[in-house]
Amino acid sequence: MRITDTAICLTVEDVTTSSAFLVEHFGFKESMAVDGFASLSHPDGPNVVFVRRGLEVLPEELRERHASGVLLAFTVADLPAEYERLRAEGVPIVMEPRVEPWGERVFLVADPNGVIIELVDWVETPDTAS
Repeated sequence: MRITDTAICLTVEDVTTSSAFLVEHFGFKESMAVDGFASLSHPDGPNVVFVRRGLEVLPEELRERHASGVLLAFTVADLPAEYERLRAEGVPIVMEPRVEPWGERVFLVADPNGVIIELVDWVETPDTAS
């Protein structure tokens, strides 16, 4: 198999607000949008697609599902700076920054539809040092 592109597709109630959130706070660009659908791109990350819950293009058993249990995870160059920027912009922080034993420094934010976005970078901890 030759994969030519990657997209993460999430089902949400309000496509417009999730799309605008990624554009405003994470530097994505909306490359295509119609009623109930938006495709976003980022030069440093995967494409993200939002589809409105209940849309008939989805198989019937998937139409009413929501993006719960799924995280968008972005590795960033300066986690403390991103935390301060997003906090200053009023983005809901749902988990404050912390360092995991394996060296991942992480915090979580939520978009207006409850999509969780994880921001991480890596630090050396006693457990990860060689």
